[in-house]
Amino acid sequence: MDFLHIDDLLVSATHGHYEPEWSREQRFLISLRVGFDSRPAGNTDTLADTIDYDALKKAVNDILAADRRYLIEKLANDIAEQILTDGRALEVTVTIKKLDVWENGVPGVTITRTR
Repeated sequence: MDFLHIDDLLVSATHGHYEPEWSREQRFLISLRVGFDSRPAGNTDTLADTIDYDALKKAVNDILAADRRYLIEKLANDIAEQILTDGRALEVTVTIKKLDVWENGVPGVTITRTR
């Protein structure tokens, strides 16, 4: 399996369990790793034969801009499910880190979902 990735996408949003987390925007650092077969695009050199990075970035931004989620596990799951709607995506790993929660340390989650 081949993989494409987006590393360290910085998005500001208001998600979290505790009131200080959703009463003001905080920074989320998001990375994606998407498993797929890159041979069609490798042979044709055509964007239509691969998964578009811009579509992945838009999915992340749209989900983080939507209704508040209490847990980053829910955000990660929603992102993974959206990416897997593209039939070419066979596996997706989503990492989300919350940069503004603590003064020392960065909490986060990594999930992997497969088709």
